This record gives sequence, C-alpha cells and structure tokens, in this order.
Amino acid sequence: MTTLRLFGGFVQGSLRIVLRGGKLYWTWVLLLLALIVSGAIAWSGQFRDGLIATNMRDQVSWAFYIGNFTFLVGVAAAAVMLVIPAYVYNWKPIKEVVILGELLAISSIAMCGLFVTVDVGHPERLWHLIPGFGRLNLPDSMLAWDVLVVNTYFVLNFVIVTYLLFSLYRGNHPNKKIFLPLVLLSIPAAVAIHTVTAFLYNGMPARPFWNASILAPRFLASAFCSGPAVLLALMQLLRKLTRFEISDEAIWKVAELMAYAMAVNLLLLGAEVFKEVYSNTEHMIHMRYMFVGIGGHTAIVPYMWIAVGASIAAFFLFLVPKTRRNPWTLNLGCFLIWLGVYIEKGMGLVIPGLTPDTLGEIYEYFPSRTEIQVSAGVFAVGFLLFTLMVKVATPIMLGEFKNAAAK
Repeated sequence: MTTLRLFGGFVQGSLRIVLRGGKLYWTWVLLLLALIVSGAIAWSGQFRDGLIATNMRDQVSWAFYIGNFTFLVGVAAAAVMLVIPAYVYNWKPIKEVVILGELLAISSIAMCGLFVTVDVGHPERLWHLIPGFGRLNLPDSMLAWDVLVVNTYFVLNFVIVTYLLFSLYRGNHPNKKIFLPLVLLSIPAAVAIHTVTAFLYNGMPARPFWNASILAPRFLASAFCSGPAVLLALMQLLRKLTRFEISDEAIWKVAELMAYAMAVNLLLLGAEVFKEVYSNTEHMIHMRYMFVGIGGHTAIVPYMWIAVGASIAAFFLFLVPKTRRNPWTLNLGCFLIWLGVYIEKGMGLVIPGLTPDTLGEIYEYFPSRTEIQVSAGVFAVGFLLFTLMVKVATPIMLGEFKNAAAK
C-alpha cells in the first residue's frame, strides 16, 4: 500500500473518530460551536461598523485582542518545557506526553492568528503579507519578523505532530533522523516567537513603558509558567477521562520547573518596578497608573494587585514539594499562575503602555461586549481544535487506532 493511500486512510479514520463520542463529548463540542457562532455574529457586526464597535480609541489602539494574542504566544511556547527534558535529557516520563505540548502549541498559534485578524479593521487587506503576493518588508519590519517566526513555529509543530502520529498509525517508530532535528529545532523556534513579540513592543520609542531591555526575558519567564499551567490541567483531565497513562513524576517535574520559571518572572518584575520607582523619572507615570492610579483613574489597579498576589501565592505553592504534589494545591497553583500571567501579560502590559497616551490624555479602557463575544469565539475555536486533535491522538498513542496491516 502506498504512503499516499495510507495517509488517506489515516485522515478518514481520524474523521470517524472525531464524529464519534458520548454525551459529555458532544455537549462540549456543541457548546464550543455555539460560542464560535456567537463570536462570528459579533465579528460580522464589528466588520460592518468598524472598530468603533469596540472600546478601542486613538488613545488605546491595542487592547483586549492584542493582550490575548501576547498571552497565547507564551502558551504556544510552553511546549519547550516538555521538549527539553524529554529529548535533551531523555527523561522518559515526560517523553510520553510531549505531544500534548505540541498540540497545545498548534491550537494556541491558531488562536493568535485569529486574534490578530479580528484586531485588524480590514482583514481582507492582509493579503499583502503573503510572500509572492505582497511584501513583508523584511528585514526592516518587526511585525514581518513576528509573522515569519509565528507561522514557522506553527508549521514546525504541525509537521512534528503529523509525522509522529502517522508513524504510530503505521505501526512504525518515528525515524530519529527526521523527527529529532525537527523537535530540537522547535526549541529555538519557541524562544524566537516570544522574543520577537517582545521586540515588537520594544521597537516603539514613543512608548517608554515597553522600552525595557528585560522585556523579552520577562516574556519567556512568564510563558514558561502560564503554558505549563494549562498543560498540567490538560494532563490531569486526559488521565481521568481516558486510559492514557501520565505518571505523577511527569506532572510533579513540570510543576517544579514552573516554580523556577515563576521565581525568574517575579525577580524580573521586581527589577523593573525598582528601576521605575527608584529613578522616579517622568516615565514612572505608566507604572503609577498600574499600581496606584492617576488622578482618580484606578480602573486597572485592582487587577494588577490581583495578578501580583496570585503569582506570588502560586510561586510558594509550587516551591514547596508537599503542596505541588497535592492535587488540590497543585490545581489551585495552576489557576493562580494562569490568572496572574493572563492579567500581567494581557491588559497589564498593553493598557499601561498606552495610558497616558503620548499627549498625556488618560482614556480608561474596558472591553466592550463585542470584544468579549468575539474573543470567546476565538478561544472556542482553539479549544475545539485542541479537543479534536487530542481525540485522534489519544487512541493512536494507546495503539487503538492504527493501520490494519500493523495489527
């Protein structure tokens, strides 16, 4: 049987798997589809009326959509937290679940692309970014570099996952000469997507809040906390709902690595706060707006203190072996890390950088109903994509779905 025919059977079998499931599965899928439809309706109204349908204005031209994009780039980079111990240090308990990180990276990058699309007033004009049709303006444009590295990382993870699952479907072990170089290449690619995204912010001299040389390391440190927090929750769900075996050692090791990453994240945040407060220049106004407010404008202040408190609490929960090995405190720590980093890397990064604006005007932004509805739809697309991929990948890894000739 030719490889092409085998791959056709692989695709057909995958479709049969995703179309088969119990009540819980179909309830979840239908809920996600309802959110996608709701988000599409809201976005169609935004496309018709323009970005005035959002609460973004000239003063705050990046907001909820770009905040979610920045956070999700970090979640996508989290796959490297499994790849390094699995393939650099050959630690077997982690190696069994590396594919979850790759699937999460694919879903996260897909959501990143959608958030950028809905943030653009005329997305039909994005064709000019397509090589061969338009012009990327390389190497001058940081946005062009971001487009390049994010899409490269997406393709890389997609090829890795497809090759791995198709090899297992055929009953073969992946060829290390093909598979291992791609996996190892994904490590610098994961670092690159978040570094270049940080450089996008760094490259705006009119926004002094983002002109920090440690912004890229901060992005990476927080990414290696938030992404694994999502992975830990998914690993536990998969272990509970399927026959897929994920050892406690794998979960505990990821939690331990998260503690180190959060320590670095908090250290870098503290260093940035010290620099602003101790120097007390006019640029401190952005951080003052974050943590104490300016002239009665305190809309973002409680969220920032919640973010800092959640991150510190999560750090201590994961630092102590007893609490990171207890399911209740482990999951509480995952939630706190997700909450802290989501606020800090989203609204806590974007909004203070734009407030006050370059003319000193303060516009207090909060997402409109349209933005929340569209964002829920985008997240639903990512969750649905991840759900369908895991539903196919799980029986393949368990040996339940494979080519008849391999049985």
